[in-house]
Formats: sequence, structure tokens, C-alpha cells
Amino acid sequence: MDNRANVTYIIVEGYVELQKYRYLYFVIMLTAYILIICSNSTIVFLICFHRNLHEPMYVLIAALLINSVLYSTAIYPKLLIDFLSEEQTITYSVCLFQWFMFYSLGASEILLLAVMAYDRYLAICKPLQYSAIMRRRTVTIFLLLAWIAPTAQVAVPTIMNANRKLCNFIFKGIICNSTMFNLHCQRSETFNIYGLMALVNLVIVPVMFILFSYARILLISYQSSKEVRKKAAQTCLPHLMILINFSCLTVYDVLLLRLNTVVPKTVHFLITLQIIMYHPLFNPIVYGFKMKEISKQLKKLFGKKRFVLTCVYTLHHK
Repeated sequence: MDNRANVTYIIVEGYVELQKYRYLYFVIMLTAYILIICSNSTIVFLICFHRNLHEPMYVLIAALLINSVLYSTAIYPKLLIDFLSEEQTITYSVCLFQWFMFYSLGASEILLLAVMAYDRYLAICKPLQYSAIMRRRTVTIFLLLAWIAPTAQVAVPTIMNANRKLCNFIFKGIICNSTMFNLHCQRSETFNIYGLMALVNLVIVPVMFILFSYARILLISYQSSKEVRKKAAQTCLPHLMILINFSCLTVYDVLLLRLNTVVPKTVHFLITLQIIMYHPLFNPIVYGFKMKEISKQLKKLFGKKRFVLTCVYTLHHK
């Protein structure tokens, strides 16, 4: 522990053979971060710029991608600094703030997916009522709730743990997740109970709602024509696969502290990398590039860029 200016420093020891692979880790994570920023931001820009994409479905996709950028920005810069530093340390206050951002934005992602599932449910199962329900005001309320509700719930334990005494100053992870509370001298039963309630409210209930919504969509589609079934399957199945994977990783991460089991360092490292890379990288592909209207605008955008580059190259070589 380093108590310079009464600041508590924690040693981060979750990296696997960092001295040997630091530059490889740095290149991989920097590349991933650049891809996350560029791909997500490009689609958000297209949705904002083109009026024909100002529909609830696309607005929700934009919100989800913005959330992915914020989520990654709360994590990646610190990782990149650690890869190039001789000592991997973090202050307790910064660690607690990263924990707050990690869980509040992670929960927001699940709630945004729940709103998107509801939007698709209305569009496919109740098309006549869709316009009356999914108005701009309704979408705005859903978006505010998806960000405010997790922030409020995660803020409570953040404040509760701000002045907790530490007896251990070696953190076994690479990002400040639920295992950081193993550093405390005493475990708080109140915090454990509150955490389980938050897990139910912010993860389990929304995931059950999403599964129910997509089950209804697939059931209605199955009773329709072959073309409708094919379209519904193409829309729902990739979303469900990503959702289930992300949900399992989230539940694992939250329960890791409460199960009090020893997880091998390499396994914990790899699962943590999946948690922070999987969704931000795949969201723009599944919810952006594979959407017909967005894909069309992307082709136009990159077609114009290719035309401009060709013209510049031609003029330069004349």
C-alpha cells in the first residue's frame, strides 16, 4: 500500500504473464478499442444524420451503441496504461468509480436490450398498436429509465463502500468488478442482499422479459408464412445468442464474490476479457451492419469514400 497524500493504492495482479506479453496485449486491446469506437460511432452517426432512420428501432440501436462506447471507455484506457506500466496499481477511489461505471452501464445494456425486444414484439405481434404506443415521448422515457434506474441502484452500494476499511491491497482481477470487495476487512451482509436484489431487478427480470418477448415473436412468426418465419429467425436468433452469452458472463461475474470459490487466474483473465470485448465488438455487427437500412447507408458511405480516394489517387498520378 502507498499512502501518499492519504490515497490508498491497490496492486492489480490479475494479468497473466504481463511482462512477457505486455506489447501483444497492448496491440490487441488498442485495436479492439479503436474498432469499438469507430464501428459504434459510425452507425450512431448514420442514424442521427439520416431522417429515414429516426424510427424507434434505430434510435434504440443508437442508444445501445452509445452505451457500448461509454462502457468501453470506462475500462480500456486503464488497461492500456497498465500494459505499458512497470507497476499495475489503482487507487481505491478510482477502482470504486470503475466498478460503478462497469455495473451501471452493463445493467443499462441489458435494459436497453429489453426495450428493443419490446419494440420488436409490438412491431411483429401488435402492428396496429405499434405507432400509438412507441411514440417519441415513450421512447425517450424508456431510454431515461434504462440509464437512470441502474445508475440509481448501483450508486447506493458505491456510496456505502466509499469509506470501508481495506485489509488486503492486492487485487486478483484486471478491472474493478465484484471481487474488489474481497479487499474489505469485513463482508457486509446488507451489501450482499442488496446486490442480489439488484441482480434480480437489473439482469434476471429483464432477461426473462426478453426471452418471453422473443418466444412470442417466434411463435407468432411460426404461424405465419415461411418468409416471415425466416425473417424472424434471422432477427431473433443472433440477438438471443449474444444476450444469453452476455447474461451468463454477467451472472458469473456478480456471483463470483458471493460463491467465494477460487477461480484459476488464467480462466478469470480470459472470462474478464470476454465480458469487456464481446458485446461492444459484436453489437455494431448484429444490431447495425446486419440491419437492412443501416447496411444500405453504410454501403453508400463507404462507396463515396472509395470514390473520393480513387479521384485523389488518379489526380495525384497524372
